[in-house]
Amino acid sequence: MQWISFGSVAVMAAILGTSTLAGSVERSVRPMIRPAGATVMPVMALAAVTAKASLRPKVRPAAPIKANTAPTPEKENEFAAWGTGFKARALAQGISARTLSAAFDGVRYDPSVIKRDRNQSEFTKTIWDYLDSAASDVRIANGKSALSTHAAKLTQIEARYGVEKEVVLAIWGLESAYGAFRGSNDVIQSLSTLAFDGRRGAFFEEQLIAALKILQSGDTAPRNMTGSWAGAMGHTQFIPTSYLQYAVDFTGDGRRDIWSDDPSDALASTAAYLAKFGWTKGQPWGVEVRLPSGFDYALADRKIEKMPNDWARLGVVDVNGVAVPARHGKASVLLPAGNKGAAFMIFDNFAVIERYNTADAYVIGVGHLSDRIKGGPAIRSGWPRDDRALTFDERQEMQRRLTAGGFDTKGIDGRIGPKTIDAVRDFQRAKGRVPDGYASLQLLNALR
Repeated sequence: MQWISFGSVAVMAAILGTSTLAGSVERSVRPMIRPAGATVMPVMALAAVTAKASLRPKVRPAAPIKANTAPTPEKENEFAAWGTGFKARALAQGISARTLSAAFDGVRYDPSVIKRDRNQSEFTKTIWDYLDSAASDVRIANGKSALSTHAAKLTQIEARYGVEKEVVLAIWGLESAYGAFRGSNDVIQSLSTLAFDGRRGAFFEEQLIAALKILQSGDTAPRNMTGSWAGAMGHTQFIPTSYLQYAVDFTGDGRRDIWSDDPSDALASTAAYLAKFGWTKGQPWGVEVRLPSGFDYALADRKIEKMPNDWARLGVVDVNGVAVPARHGKASVLLPAGNKGAAFMIFDNFAVIERYNTADAYVIGVGHLSDRIKGGPAIRSGWPRDDRALTFDERQEMQRRLTAGGFDTKGIDGRIGPKTIDAVRDFQRAKGRVPDGYASLQLLNALR
């Protein structure tokens, strides 16, 4: 379930609303990244805790969207003509006429969905701002409350799939604020509108066919199939294609019901998803570590893996000064805010959570929230809180300036991925700076 990765420098955030959980206001904060092309997979939101923004590296409209904006007659006619062609394609893919009739009963073109898709205003958040919400006191308290409420089923899910219950809870907390924000859009209407629109038509038509297959299987009814405006569904926000591949019937009632107020199937489906991609029970996602004076920051690279005892020989130890246990396996060092922020030794389970959402901030958010629900400590290291995240335009400017200066980023796309990080490191080395690969405002000003 992936959205396009944003890298470790900034995350997308959006305001989704408020709700009362455990007596406190908790906002859905799903870090989701602006969908670009066809790489969008399910998983949605995270719940924020105060009247702040959203946490899934994700984007949402800056201005309120009118849900009842009426389509023009011309647009309705075009949508109806598209629908005729789509239904013929759906029939050819095994969708029955009966399923199509029920699914499209009352479905109309929804301009509000297109407005949301077009106006995904980009709000960048620093990793520390994101984590302040992802692992806030309220979210932790609500997670512990959910753990107590659903203890029996979570223990059964953990036993069956080998994924710790706190990790499943953390994803639930980030995706829908423990079920408070599952989305109320009619999924067939939203996906039809997006497929007709054409900008990412092939992707959304694939999701629409998958949604129809779900209906045809009897897992839910058409008007009960609700979710986000982009078609993500249920407590842990599966998109239809991922639902077909990974959702499970944990309750044994013959349906994989991720929409029910009972979260059993949704939570089990999340565990099954992580298990499918290689979750190792007992292995941490990551461990906060201390780096020695004179540490070679070029070693803080996802491609460089060492056993924890080998890291310890280089002076990389946990925050208590003790070597990280070797039983966890090979690890790399991650610096989500450069040399002035926290450092983590990350293991294979980090990459498994990435299958849900590829943004580093999301993975750290899930991992740290799960640790806190389990009773673990807060992150001990400080953050460069006087810094701010770069805007999309500034990230593109940085890439242009790096490339023009002989440090090729292999593209100007505004995303801080491995190639841009390598270019930043090369620039830092050339200028005698700490080569931590952190694309900061300070670095952009130096390029200017």
